[in-house]
Amino acid sequence: MSQSFEFYQERAEAAAKEAKAATLDNVRERALRSESAWREMADRARETDRERKIADKARAERREAEALAAQQRATAAAAIEATEPAE
Repeated sequence: MSQSFEFYQERAEAAAKEAKAATLDNVRERALRSESAWREMADRARETDRERKIADKARAERREAEALAAQQRATAAAAIEATEPAE
């Protein structure tokens, strides 16, 4: 199950708050590592979403071009058929 950028960003913010409030060095360091990991996941989620939108747009454009080409072939075939003598 994929998570959203917002989810990862919220977790990173929570880890940052935990690090800021920590009184023990090891707890602060753990929270900072967690924040870093969550931010990396957020960045990847955002990039994946951006790439998905680009791919979706390209697929839609390709389908539109294929439909137009099919329509043009059908029109050309009908024009040829209309000019052929009847048997």
